[in-house]
Amino acid sequence: MRDSSNSYRLLVVFCACFLTPLAAVSAQKEPVKYIGPGSCAATSCHGSVKSIAGSRILQNEYSTWIIQDKHSRAYQALTGDVGERMARILKLGAKAEEAPKCLACHALNPPPEQRGRAFEISEGVSCENCHGPASGWLGPHTTRSWAHEKSVALGMHDTRNVIHRTEKCLECHLGTKSKFVDHEMIATGHPDLYFELDSFSAVMPRHWKAPRESEPGKTVEDAAWVGVREWSTGQAVQLRAAMERLTWRAKGERFDKKDVWPEYSELSCFACHHALGAAKDSWRQEHGFIGRRPGDPGWNSSRYAVFRLLAKQIDSASAQELDRQLLAVSDEMTKLNPDRNAVAAAASAAAPLAQRIAERLATMQYDQAIALRMLQRISDDAENIALADERAAEQAAMALDSLYIAYSKDAKPANAAEVRAAINGLFQQLENPSSYNADQFASALRQIRTMLH
Repeated sequence: MRDSSNSYRLLVVFCACFLTPLAAVSAQKEPVKYIGPGSCAATSCHGSVKSIAGSRILQNEYSTWIIQDKHSRAYQALTGDVGERMARILKLGAKAEEAPKCLACHALNPPPEQRGRAFEISEGVSCENCHGPASGWLGPHTTRSWAHEKSVALGMHDTRNVIHRTEKCLECHLGTKSKFVDHEMIATGHPDLYFELDSFSAVMPRHWKAPRESEPGKTVEDAAWVGVREWSTGQAVQLRAAMERLTWRAKGERFDKKDVWPEYSELSCFACHHALGAAKDSWRQEHGFIGRRPGDPGWNSSRYAVFRLLAKQIDSASAQELDRQLLAVSDEMTKLNPDRNAVAAAASAAAPLAQRIAERLATMQYDQAIALRMLQRISDDAENIALADERAAEQAAMALDSLYIAYSKDAKPANAAEVRAAINGLFQQLENPSSYNADQFASALRQIRTMLH
């Protein structure tokens, strides 16, 4: 069985590498199909054990994915005790590894008519989840002087565009109408969702060149600021997608037609789920519950708590209007019974504002001054970020990490090791959510501020 499968993969690769553009055009009369990661695995394509010198691409992308990337093991996550227990509690009527609800994000699971080979669902989240069905562009994209835009026209997702790449990630890392994580799933054991493009790309790890090259040795962007662009643009796109999600949830537009409102996964998990100690030791009670009645859950503002500081620096007019709409969202969502129409109106008004800022961030020039200013603004806002909740603190830590990596490479400050250790200390405070203390986190942020020159 294994030999037969391998032979089939080699045949697919051989055919792909020698398919003529004419044949590809002819093939476009057929529905686009997914043909699996094996079609990318040849050593002369993306399956080299190590990167190839003198190549515009690394050529070890497949090897990196299958050995180091957790996406390749996404399906296996369904087969363990937690996955099976979740399936049982959710009454899915099938094992987790067989349920469409789970496979939507844990595997490549297109409808039968779009499967171009004997499919192996166990391959997890693979090449075509992110790059799109390859039947139209697999062969021609290997030909000399083939333009990337031609592949996009034939069905490839344009992941070179940082906005489109973020959108692709957020299909699962935030959700769409047809695949999402809600409070019901979190209650049965699924992790809460959070995201930051640069940090997540780094630990993925990246299987693409950064900075990108138009030809061997010729970069198309400044290497020092790739991570900052991913962080900043990713923040804006994430906020826009979050507002779109909140809008369709408020309007009851889930694909399964279940009408759940309010949807608790839009709220701060830690407003309710936290360690209960003596009242005299509670930093929450010490600070009170700003903007809401004590006992009412708080809205999860983490996707805005840090980004708002950047928005004000980039587009003050849009940021001011964004503040107004997000305040309306927050005020309504902190009520026990939020008004659906009011939430949908404010969220749908905020989404295009975030998109406008995203488009500017994706193309603007970054430098030391911008990075340092953002490092200072975030640490200056220590108390507001720390009190928002652990998720906001998490976003702040990841932001400082991305910004300081770029800034220190460019500016080479004398105390870089000291600042680096302080940022690492922020992550240590977030390792156990039950022990998170907003006052301690704010204090650590303020200490970082004193180190920044």
